[in-house]
Amino acid sequence: MSRVGVVLLNLGGPERIQDVGPFLYNLFADPEIIRLPSPALQKPLAWLISTLRSGKSQEAYRSIGGGSPLRRITEQQARELQSLLRQRGIDATTYVAMRYWHPFTESAVADMKADGMDEVVVLPLYPHFSISTSGSSFRELQRLRKGDSDFEKLPIRCIRSWFDHPGYVKAMAELIAEEVRNSDDPTKAHVFFSAHGVPKSYVEEAGDPYQTHIEACTNLIMGKLAEVVGHSNPHTLAYQSRVGPVEWLKPYTEEALGELGEAKINDLVVVPISFVSEHIETLEEIDIEYRELATEAGVVNFRRVRALDTYAPFIEGLADLVTTSLDGPEVSLDAAAELPNTVKLYPQEKWEWGWSNSSEVWNGRLAMLGFSAFLLELIGGRGPLHALGLL
Repeated sequence: MSRVGVVLLNLGGPERIQDVGPFLYNLFADPEIIRLPSPALQKPLAWLISTLRSGKSQEAYRSIGGGSPLRRITEQQARELQSLLRQRGIDATTYVAMRYWHPFTESAVADMKADGMDEVVVLPLYPHFSISTSGSSFRELQRLRKGDSDFEKLPIRCIRSWFDHPGYVKAMAELIAEEVRNSDDPTKAHVFFSAHGVPKSYVEEAGDPYQTHIEACTNLIMGKLAEVVGHSNPHTLAYQSRVGPVEWLKPYTEEALGELGEAKINDLVVVPISFVSEHIETLEEIDIEYRELATEAGVVNFRRVRALDTYAPFIEGLADLVTTSLDGPEVSLDAAAELPNTVKLYPQEKWEWGWSNSSEVWNGRLAMLGFSAFLLELIGGRGPLHALGLL
C-alpha cells in the first residue's frame, strides 16, 4: 500500500509573548505580504514594522491568554484527519507546515523524507486561494523542492482551493444555524460574514481570485443555511484586519458593523468565513474589538459562530478532499503555485514614481514612509506610524 503524506498548510502564530516579534518579522519579510520594488528593502522594512508593532500585538495576545492556539488546533485537526483517512483504508500520515512560525515547512519536508512517504497530498487550510496565503505556502514548498533531490522525487498532488466543497459548505451552514436558532427571532437574524482582507490592488492589478472565491462561498453557505434552518436570512459580507495606508477590499468590517448598529439590528450572527480555526483574528479582533464596536453602535445581541476547529463534518470534508485528490486528476505543485498572469514579483519589470494605483508604487511609498518614520521615532520618540496603525 502506498504511504501518503498529507501536508496541512497554515499561517502559524506565536505561542508565547516573546515569539510575537520574530513571528511578525517572518510575516512581513514575505514579499507576497508586502510587495516592494527591491528585495534589499524587504528585510529592513520587516524588521522595522515588527519592532514597532510588537508592543501592540503583544497586548492583543495577552488578552487571549498569552499566545495563539493555532498550532495546537491545527495539530489536532491533523491527528483527526489522519485517523479518519486510515479508517478509510488510506495509509496516511499528516504533517503540519506553518508558513511563519513553528513547525515550519522545512520541518514537515524533513519529517516526510525521514518517514519514507511514497507520495504527498498538499492541503492548504485556507479554503479560498490568495497569492498571500495558499500561494505563498505553495511557493515555499516549491522553493524547498528545488535543490533537494530526495524531495524532488516525491510525487506531489495539490488541492489549490476548496471554498465550494460540499463538506465545507455544509459544516459552515450547520455551525451558523446553531447561532441563528439561538437568536430572539431566528427569521430576522442578520448573518455577518467577516473575511480577512487583502489589499485591493492584489485583486484588481495582480489578478488574485480571493474576492471572487469569498463572494461565491458566501452565497453557497447562505443557500445551504436556508435549507438547514428552513428560511432565508439577510446577510452582509465585509473584510477585516487591514493594516497600513493602502486601500483594502471593502466594505471594512468596522464600518459595516457601525451601519448595522445604526439600522437597529437586534441579532447579529458573526461568521469568521476565511478562518477554519480559532486564533487572534477571531478571539481578539472579532470577540473583543468588533463586539465592543457593534454593541456601542446599537447591536443588541452579538453572536459569534465558533470556528470549525475539529468539528466532525469539517474533518470528514477534509478527508473527502484528500481522497478525491488521490483518485482524480493530478494538480502539480507548479500548477498550484502558479501566479495570475499579471502578478510581478522579483525582479520587478519596472519602477515608477507617480500618483498611479499600482501596488508597486504604493508599497514602495509604504517602505519609504517606514524608513522616514523610523528616523522620526529615533529622534522624537513618536512618528507617523502611530497614525498609520503600525504601532
